[in-house]
Amino acid sequence: MPALVHAVEIGDDGLHKQPWFALTFKDIGEDIETARQDGKRLVLMVEQRGCIYCQEVHEQLLTQPEIRDYIKENFMVVQYNLHGDEEVTDTDGEVLTEKTAARKWRLLFTPTFLFMPEETPEGVDAATAAVAVMPGAFKRNTFIEMFIWVRNKGYAGEESFQTYFNRRFNAGKAGDTATAN
Repeated sequence: MPALVHAVEIGDDGLHKQPWFALTFKDIGEDIETARQDGKRLVLMVEQRGCIYCQEVHEQLLTQPEIRDYIKENFMVVQYNLHGDEEVTDTDGEVLTEKTAARKWRLLFTPTFLFMPEETPEGVDAATAAVAVMPGAFKRNTFIEMFIWVRNKGYAGEESFQTYFNRRFNAGKAGDTATAN
């Protein structure tokens, strides 16, 4: 399938925007609860201005209806700026800026996706609490399969993501949201 490229809005912060991303007060515990009440999982998407891989995710992956619709239906995505100054309340209760949170969480690459647990953890930061982390940009099938794996709680089983992905790939199902359950 050829890559789909679409223009995506860029905000004043230089980050690409999706109209369906959640705008919150960045209180991660509250966001986990809001997502849970909506039958979804919280994902923190950390990006930075000028990131060509972030642009690729926005323009070539999140514009594909099958990927966009699966994520919108199952996840609440909140965007974070690696160098941003917006206030964040971490899951351990610490209040800091986006950039100090990114340093605390030891994030180096953008985009990085932190998949949060279904319930707010106590006493640990978001990076420690995350059930999975996707650092960097991946191609279509690996990208959506990580969302499927988290949605199906693959992290709670014995099968690693890589083994899961290889099994789905060898069965001709990798990237197919219709066979996600």
